[in-house]
Amino acid sequence: MQIKEIHYNSDFISQFNLLPWEIKKKAIKAENLFKANPFYPSLRLHKLRGKLKDFWSISIDYKYRIIFRILNDGVVVFFTVGLHAIYDQ
Repeated sequence: MQIKEIHYNSDFISQFNLLPWEIKKKAIKAENLFKANPFYPSLRLHKLRGKLKDFWSISIDYKYRIIFRILNDGVVVFFTVGLHAIYDQ
């Protein structure tokens, strides 16, 4: 999997803006790692199941996640960011 570009939906942007500053910095670092190597171990990349079966997740840290969808040809859309409970939304 090669990431060519990342887009952000409006929910993601709103949620990102509400994150604590330290988590924002970690999220930016995770995004940069994701662009360089989506399989970097600390990201814990995995495909989701159930009602989120069309989505993937990476970890920002042990509590925070980014949920995204892979479109085509290396294009990714970040949909939501937040605590692990975002899986329940």
